[in-house]
Amino acid sequence: MRNVNKLPVAGVKIKKEKRSQLVKPLHLRLAEDVRKNWILYLMILPVLLFFIIFAYTPMSGVILAFKDFKVKLGIFGSPWVGLKYFERFFGSYNFGLLLKNTIGISLYSLVIGFPIPIIFALLLNYLRLKHLKKTLQMVSYAPYFISTVVICGMIAIFMDKDTGILNQMIVALGGESQDFLSKPQYFKSIYVWSGVWQSMGYSSIIYISALSGVDPALHEAAIMDGATKVQRIIHIDLPSIKSTIIMLFILQMGSLMNVGFEKVFLLQNDLNMSASDVINTYVYRVGLVQNNYSYSTAVGLFNSVINMALVILANQVSKKLANESLW
Repeated sequence: MRNVNKLPVAGVKIKKEKRSQLVKPLHLRLAEDVRKNWILYLMILPVLLFFIIFAYTPMSGVILAFKDFKVKLGIFGSPWVGLKYFERFFGSYNFGLLLKNTIGISLYSLVIGFPIPIIFALLLNYLRLKHLKKTLQMVSYAPYFISTVVICGMIAIFMDKDTGILNQMIVALGGESQDFLSKPQYFKSIYVWSGVWQSMGYSSIIYISALSGVDPALHEAAIMDGATKVQRIIHIDLPSIKSTIIMLFILQMGSLMNVGFEKVFLLQNDLNMSASDVINTYVYRVGLVQNNYSYSTAVGLFNSVINMALVILANQVSKKLANESLW
């Protein structure tokens, strides 16, 4: 009985010792953790330095959007103008055109370019000829490793009005050759479909990896029940990779306003400017060519804020899709 009576007292002492450890100041707990796991902190140090130097430090330059930048006065010595450059951009004649082209190309790329790698991965997953499967994978991956400059050069050669293979095929079928790159109505399709051809195979890798983790017993049970391949895709494969699709959808929504600058800039000319001029090319032209740094910073900041809002929206939509059993 004496030992039993002593147990609660010992328990109280243990609780007090734990409580004293929990109330340690944060810097002491952090210092203790660094001493114990210094190798892990050393491994993560280069990553932290990279983001501090190249991501967070340049953010101080955002203040240019609210100042009338003078080189002699510097960023912090230049006079404050508030929302002057934002009002100028919103009131400019080409604001609607830039927004329309940027969102139009992005949505076109999302609608066409996002589901095609999924479809391609599903088709490869059901292909039983191993040699043909490996050949298709290799051929589809190869264009991704071609530089954007070379891709744009290939597009210009293939679509040349006089010697391009595309126009030669049109003429052979009885049509008339056209200068596709000089006509605004063709620019979005050229940009999107060439991007699908270049990135389709590489983008399908993660879906192929996710499909390889699907339990074969599910397919065997479905086959025994008489399910077709389409039914197996809808009821087994797509629900199994749903989380992967949602995650990649959120990532792609985060870059919806960041239309590929290099490719647009290289395919852009004076004749297709009405369809190819996007916010990124406008920022380049105004900021680096015309040396209007404050105005270009304001336009770039507006683009970044819209991107952030789209990421939040995509995250909320994906949560609803994940909670609802749509597949």
